[in-house]
Amino acid sequence: MNVHHNIYKNELLNHVLPFWEAHSIDQTHGGYFTCLDREGKVYDTDKFAWLQGRQIWTFSTMYKQVEAKQEWLDMARHGADFMKKHGRDKLGNWYFSFNRNGSPLVQPYNIFSDCFAAMGFGALYKIDQQDEYADIATKTFQNILHKRNNPKGIYNKAYPETRPLKNFALPMILCNLSLEMEHLLDKRIVDDLIEEVIHEVMDIFYQEESGLILENVAPDGSFVNSFEGRSINPGHTIEAMWFIMDLGKRLHNKKLIERAIEIALHTLKTGWDTENGGIFYFLDVKNSPMQQLEWDQKLWWVHIETLVCLAKAYELTANEECKKWFKIVHEYTWKHFRDEEYGEWFGYLNREGKVLIPAKGGKWKGCFHIPRGLLQVYKTLEKIEEKQLKTIKF
Repeated sequence: MNVHHNIYKNELLNHVLPFWEAHSIDQTHGGYFTCLDREGKVYDTDKFAWLQGRQIWTFSTMYKQVEAKQEWLDMARHGADFMKKHGRDKLGNWYFSFNRNGSPLVQPYNIFSDCFAAMGFGALYKIDQQDEYADIATKTFQNILHKRNNPKGIYNKAYPETRPLKNFALPMILCNLSLEMEHLLDKRIVDDLIEEVIHEVMDIFYQEESGLILENVAPDGSFVNSFEGRSINPGHTIEAMWFIMDLGKRLHNKKLIERAIEIALHTLKTGWDTENGGIFYFLDVKNSPMQQLEWDQKLWWVHIETLVCLAKAYELTANEECKKWFKIVHEYTWKHFRDEEYGEWFGYLNREGKVLIPAKGGKWKGCFHIPRGLLQVYKTLEKIEEKQLKTIKF
């Protein structure tokens, strides 16, 4: 791949994780601060459930997959204690946000709070097998499945029946969450869910005419000619394709892996800004004017998830086009998102690649995509390098 895994490993261990270890722990009220400015100073003390769950997952996973460091276990438990105490309503639904001391600010309208709570507690149970962690994770997962056809419930602001739409984000997340939770679930539940979400992602949301995946479709999967129905999020699609590749690997399904790579490459080429470099945030499948004013921004998670996807694709198939694109996306990403002075990465760039918001975290960006992506890429490049060494004849 012409990029050594140590570049990503060093970035993870020496520039990204230390930033969150140093600045994100709330020693007074528990949980994590995520609204951190460029230097790591807290500029807002509100806390967001899905970022709390994601950070529990991050440090649990680092402990499991990188090194069994006590401070990483302590960090994960710290977030779990806060979420156990403050995170849910009486029905077990996870609130969206809290003030600093844990009082709820926003009702549990967002099912992704549940998704990342389940993911976080599931990961923590792998390294600290307390029954309470398993119970929270499994009950939350069951609640997700129960709510999946109407995720927002009473908080859904759409008028019923006029234009019913289903959104890509939940089946996409379930592709990954099904594997993250596999150690806690009955195999039949996992197998059935995997089959269902693969169908949803690869058939229902995939539009054959364009070769792209739509963000919203009618309940039967048909195209809806509206702002929402025409919307494409290249980052979502490409991230989903590495989830699908992981499922394809589990199922020993080479055709599924190859189809995921084909969709990912087509989406990347469609979403690439040929004038300035980088991947657009949103596009319109018919090239109509878009409702998202931020459509041409370049975001941190889109680019790191693309690197994960391309690295996995090359490791699984040795596809030379994936290797070529990995180099292109790597060069853009490392040039524009990294902050060599203070650590961590910027989240939001304008179309020209200049930093729009210098903060390292906020309401949507926390300790998740960058560390997870760096971990996935360095582990994948390590496998590629090992394979290449085995082919060298001495």
